[in-house]
Amino acid sequence: MVREDKATWKSNYFLKIVRLLDEYPKCFIVGADNVGSNQMQRIRISLRGTGEILMGKNTMMRKAIRGHMESNPSLEKLLPHISGNVGFVFTKGDLKDVRDKILENKVEAPAKAGAIAPVDVYLDPQNTGLGPEKTSFFQALSIPTKISRGTIEILNKVYLIKKDEKVGASEATLLNMLKIFPFTYGLGIQHVYDSGSVFHPSILDITDEDILARFMQGIQNVASVCLSIGYPTAASVPHSVANGFKNLLAIAAETDITFSQAEQMKAFLADPSAFQAAAATTAAPAEEAKEEAKVEEEEEEESDDDMGFGLFD
Repeated sequence: MVREDKATWKSNYFLKIVRLLDEYPKCFIVGADNVGSNQMQRIRISLRGTGEILMGKNTMMRKAIRGHMESNPSLEKLLPHISGNVGFVFTKGDLKDVRDKILENKVEAPAKAGAIAPVDVYLDPQNTGLGPEKTSFFQALSIPTKISRGTIEILNKVYLIKKDEKVGASEATLLNMLKIFPFTYGLGIQHVYDSGSVFHPSILDITDEDILARFMQGIQNVASVCLSIGYPTAASVPHSVANGFKNLLAIAAETDITFSQAEQMKAFLADPSAFQAAAATTAAPAEEAKEEAKVEEEEEEESDDDMGFGLFD
């Protein structure tokens, strides 16, 4: 197979990114630090039929996007986020499903000296299986140990590496000796582009219930403020009417003034036993319904046990 020259390769790359920008309305901007070629190939296979991955030099991606902004000006919002070792995952599918597929493809990796730790690393109390000659590694890191049956045993849980700090040579050597691979690497989603909008991937975790709860909280806040300052709005008027009605009932209870909605309240205040009788009358049908349901359940259980046959059938 004849390899194409550099000019042809660049031309084909620009045509490809323009095609993807036109064909797909959504994409992820992903970081590809510490992702090897074999892992990238596995990610491409897992996304087959769902999305396409495009990697390349940042200057070429910016140039291609700037050249295509005449037909799609909203692509300008992508430019500030093209920095570092990043690429694109284009898709037409559901963003949450595609995100989950991308994040599923992670591989364990050993700690390397000089690398930035993506997570905190702890060592639990354990028997390491290492001989006493390795004690110096633990002493250098101030890890309390003892010799148990000819091997080194860690006594307490140890905070070995802090997140976002460089891994030291001693820590990396010790973890490799213990065959502990504390880090996992894969494509990291940095931003999401959807039909002209760029947003953080955490937005994908917001549900309809979250939006409704926030909306209701906003309505409650508006109603509270309007009630406090006496400014009527659609949010506060129902509460104002209810409060006004309560005030009318309170006045009717303390005076001889009456109206149709207050008559029942006045009757209960004049004869509290009537209220107790009414409450008992209301509760009785509910109790009867519960008893009937219980009887029906017992009859069904008996019929299930008999299976429709007598003992001597």
